[in-house]
Amino acid sequence: MREVAFIKQNKEKWLEFEQAIFGKTKKNPDELASLYIHLVNDLSYAQTYYPKSKAVTYLNHLASLTYQKIYKTKREETNRLVYFFKTEVPLIIYRNRRYVLYSFLLFFLFTAIGAVSAANDSTFVRLILGDEYVNMTLENISNGNPVAVYKSGSNWGSAVGITANNLNVGLRCFISGIFAGVGTVLMLMFNCIMLGSFQYFFYEQGVFWESVRGIWIHGAMEIFAIVIEAAAGLVLGAGILFPKTYSRLASLKIAFKNGLKIVLSTMPFTFAAGMLEGFVTRYSPDMPRILNIFIIISTLALISWYYLIYPFKVNKKVTTDNVTAL
Repeated sequence: MREVAFIKQNKEKWLEFEQAIFGKTKKNPDELASLYIHLVNDLSYAQTYYPKSKAVTYLNHLASLTYQKIYKTKREETNRLVYFFKTEVPLIIYRNRRYVLYSFLLFFLFTAIGAVSAANDSTFVRLILGDEYVNMTLENISNGNPVAVYKSGSNWGSAVGITANNLNVGLRCFISGIFAGVGTVLMLMFNCIMLGSFQYFFYEQGVFWESVRGIWIHGAMEIFAIVIEAAAGLVLGAGILFPKTYSRLASLKIAFKNGLKIVLSTMPFTFAAGMLEGFVTRYSPDMPRILNIFIIISTLALISWYYLIYPFKVNKKVTTDNVTAL
C-alpha cells in the first residue's frame, strides 16, 4: 500500500484516538483499548514500510503519550522525581530532538562567528567583553595564570553567585522563546559570540590550552545546559508557530509545559557546573593535566549521554513495551 493511501485510510481513526487521549471526547475503556491496539499495529506497519515517514513520528508520539497514561497509576507507586529524570524528560527530548539539533547548529554557527570576528577585528573582543575584563585578563596572562579570575571570591560565594547567574540565563533563554523563538535565538547568539571571541582571545595570546584546561572544567556542563535550555525556548516558539492539529493556545500550553520540564532537567547540571567553578576551576593551574582532562571529558560525556543518547534508548524501550503489551 502506498503511504498516501495508508494515511488516508487511517487518518480519521488516529484523530479519533488523539481526541480521546486528550480528553476532548469520551470513550469507554473497551473502545479506547481497541483504538490503542489499532494504533500500535499501524505504528508497526509504518515502521516496516515507511521508516522515514512523518507518520512514524506522529504515531510514535501518540503511542508514547498513551504509554504514560497507561502507566500513570504504576508511576505513582514509584518515586516521581526518578520517573521525571528517568523516563519523562528523555521522552520529551526525543519528541523534540529536532530542536535540540537546531540549537546545537546555532551554537556552533554563532560561536564560529564570534571567533572569526575576533580574528579579523582587533577591537571586537574589547567591544564584547569590555576593556576592564580584557585588561585584567592580560595582566593575569602576564603573571602566568590566564584563569586567575576564577580565584576571586570565596568558594561558596563564587559557586552560589555563578549558579544563580547561570540559572537566570537558562530561564531567560527559555522564556524568550515566547517571541516565536526569536528571543531565544538572539540570546543564544549573544552568549555564543561572547564565547567564541573569548576563546579566540586566549588563542591569540598563546594560552589557549591553558584556558581550556581551566574554563571547560565547569564549562562542559554549563555551556551544554545553556544549549539545551535554548532548545526548550525553540520548543516554546514552535508551539506558537506550528500548532498542528491543536488550537494555538492548546499548542502553546503543551509546548510551555514540555519546555519547562526540559529546563528543570538541566538544573542539576547547572548546579554541578557552579560547584565545579567555585571549588575546582580555581585550582586548575596546579592540578595534574590528566585530572583536568578527566574532569572535562567525564562531565561532557555525562551530559551528552543524558540528552543525546539516553532519549533514544528510552523511546525504544517504550515502543517495545507498547508492542509487547498487545
